[in-house]
Amino acid sequence: MTVDIIPGETFPYNGAEAPVCELETIDFSRLLSHEPLEIKKLLRCCRDAGFFYLDLRDIDGRRILEDQQQLLALMRRFFESPEEKKNEIGLPSLEHGYEPVGNHSGVWDGTKDGYAILQVSREEIRSPNPYLPSIVRNRKDIKTFSDFIGGSNTITKTILSCLSTALGRTGADRFENIHRNEHKSTSALAMMWYPPCDQKLNKEIGHQTHTDIGSLTLLFSEQWGLQILPPGCDTWCFVKPREGHAVVNVGDTLRFASELDLFSCIHRVVPIDNTTDRYSIAFFLRAENDAEFVDSQGKLVKAVDWHNRKMFHFAVPHENQKPLIINGGM
Repeated sequence: MTVDIIPGETFPYNGAEAPVCELETIDFSRLLSHEPLEIKKLLRCCRDAGFFYLDLRDIDGRRILEDQQQLLALMRRFFESPEEKKNEIGLPSLEHGYEPVGNHSGVWDGTKDGYAILQVSREEIRSPNPYLPSIVRNRKDIKTFSDFIGGSNTITKTILSCLSTALGRTGADRFENIHRNEHKSTSALAMMWYPPCDQKLNKEIGHQTHTDIGSLTLLFSEQWGLQILPPGCDTWCFVKPREGHAVVNVGDTLRFASELDLFSCIHRVVPIDNTTDRYSIAFFLRAENDAEFVDSQGKLVKAVDWHNRKMFHFAVPHENQKPLIINGGM
């Protein structure tokens, strides 16, 4: 399993030129029409790299790009608000609410994370009166959250269905049958704000090395900072932001559900400069709570238990973290 580095393309980082990885691109419109060659290509991406670009520029994906811009405007307004207003409801569940900077381990040993996060769970936004901080508890903002979560759910479920088809799964064995909309899950929208960070002075830096908890992550960021550790490689490579595209990656539970056939790639976020803040939007598609998998150690685990165990693990110091959990056994 290999991921190529783009020949001659680097990104300046920490006084050196860092490599940029060459991820494949999947056309969302072709997945919607179940074109066999595109589905075959999707499977190869999910087996080999666990990361790929998703081209959303055609008519079928353009709406989520518009929703992304609406959500970015909301995020800027929210994260510029006073801390007491942002933290009005705290974190009522592990997948819903607000956390300030510094609640988890950071990207380097001895540091804390360098981002604040507002999460909106799919379960909560479906309720008649979603529990949100009052500064975003209004009809317009709730619609912005709902539109983005609904669109992201449709996109990731389409990818999931194509993977079931590519692997020849039928009936109850298809991945969709453990991701049913009417069953409770920890699927959530995560909006992350990284304030400017001077790595020589700050102790709250980046986003720690990890694999994602759930099934599929749909990620939008217009700024550099995401790095992956490609399979069989000991060099961290930057993922280049591409206009009109999302980045998609396989998470732990989809890897488990595929009997370790699909690949969940280790990744992190590093600060680029000390003058610019960074915004990142991720939708995490996760299996329904009671879905069961055999993990990388051969142990039976429920999706909700794996989610909770790993979420708590993100907060403990690096020296107390277990690689089998934080990196999903990769």
